[in-house]
Amino acid sequence: MKTQPLQIDRLITDRLILIPFSVAICRNLIDGDFSDVVEMGLKKGKSWPDEDVIETLPKIIDNLSQVDAPTGFESWMIIKKDTSEIIGDAGFKGLNSEGRNIDIGYGIIKEERRNGYAEEAVKALIKWAFSNEIVKEITANCMTDNISSINLLKKLNFIDTRRDDEMVYWTIDRQGIW
Repeated sequence: MKTQPLQIDRLITDRLILIPFSVAICRNLIDGDFSDVVEMGLKKGKSWPDEDVIETLPKIIDNLSQVDAPTGFESWMIIKKDTSEIIGDAGFKGLNSEGRNIDIGYGIIKEERRNGYAEEAVKALIKWAFSNEIVKEITANCMTDNISSINLLKKLNFIDTRRDDEMVYWTIDRQGIW
């Protein structure tokens, strides 16, 4: 099953705008070139892109290179509406069309954590993903000592499916959302 290109250019919540990454944006960010985001009217958050984002960009490029254009099942930049600052990223690691599931991840720069931005962004992405009939399950994982992520995933009704020494694995389906 081939995933269709994304039909929207952003998701908007009360306080955030989510804009999908493109290969060009990712490549330029790796090179320290912020011209793409500046041309979009966006500003770098205080420590954005942080080390986690820089480390993730090649993976985002790899996911985007599997499709003709962003489908929404890749990564999105998280932007504060009131300041146009990019404060993190959230998104998926591609669609597993056979299993009809996607794995979600997210990160907010340290200066903006504990303000509910991750919850707001992830809720919007879950709602968008389940609006697509092809998605039946969303999974996530986090380190066993990442209490903030554990609490967020519980709050969003994810179910803890298993644990190992380092990770907790989670799932949610349509019936689990609010």
